[in-house]
Amino acid sequence: MAGKKSERVLVQEWRDVLALHARTTCELDRALQPFGIGASDFEVLDVLAEVEPADGGDACRVQELASHIHLSQSALSRLVARLEKGGLVVRGMCGEDRRGVKVALTDAGRQRHAEARPLQRAVLKRMLDERTADERTSEERTPDA
Repeated sequence: MAGKKSERVLVQEWRDVLALHARTTCELDRALQPFGIGASDFEVLDVLAEVEPADGGDACRVQELASHIHLSQSALSRLVARLEKGGLVVRGMCGEDRRGVKVALTDAGRQRHAEARPLQRAVLKRMLDERTADERTSEERTPDA
């Protein structure tokens, strides 16, 4: 019986993580709407603003970007194309590997990121603080299995 309860707890914890992710993404999408971007758009801008590309330049290979952004390759490509169309990023061929594509922030992309970053961080803090409070309440109600 203990094994089944442990499995139920594990599955519930997983579902709680998924629910938190969904709620947080919705909150971020709403909060970032005035900036003309969504949560995934911001995540790409944020990674490009913070990551130090392997070659030391200011552009990031798409494969390197994909390791930080949890989207399929095709979804990431469409997102980067949309950001490029909006003037927030530029794409170019890799000098050392003509098959590779690099992505870099434009000045407008850096500015949009800087403007949206405090709000994005505030939403993350609020959502994760709520999660921590909910976990404490749940632990107080549920004795150890």
